[in-house]
Amino acid sequence: MTLTEKVAYLKGLMEGLNTDDKVIGLIADILSDMAGEIQGMQDDMEEISEVVDTIDEDLGELEKDFYDIDEDECGCGHHHYDDCCDDDDDEDDDEELFDDDDELYEVTCPTCHDTICLNEAMIEDGSITCPNCGELLEFDLDDEDDAEAPTPTEE
Repeated sequence: MTLTEKVAYLKGLMEGLNTDDKVIGLIADILSDMAGEIQGMQDDMEEISEVVDTIDEDLGELEKDFYDIDEDECGCGHHHYDDCCDDDDDEDDDEELFDDDDELYEVTCPTCHDTICLNEAMIEDGSITCPNCGELLEFDLDDEDDAEAPTPTEE
């Protein structure tokens, strides 16, 4: 039984008893008004709850779209790393990946067009898998003069 129904029952009971006590009648009127106000607040709260749920769903979709784009810029489905050969604030990262004596080479993947950094040992292996898209990059080392600018070839 809702609060409004209980107040209506109380009023009906008072009328059935034929009491003329104005205090009890006034209390019943006040309770009736309070029940109406509370019911209005409950209706408002349900409406607000529905709006909040809709906003939450929309925000969830936006977050999904934002974070998917952020993590997968080219749509290849793999995580993208910062360009390790940039000379900006990534110097600490370079120190972790390569020794100070290593000469670094930039190679652009023909599939995802992302630039990756390699040292001589990696190039001498003849091939490497692109860490961004998984494509196998092979290097032709027949001409030693071109070793400074390796060109990736697709398999």
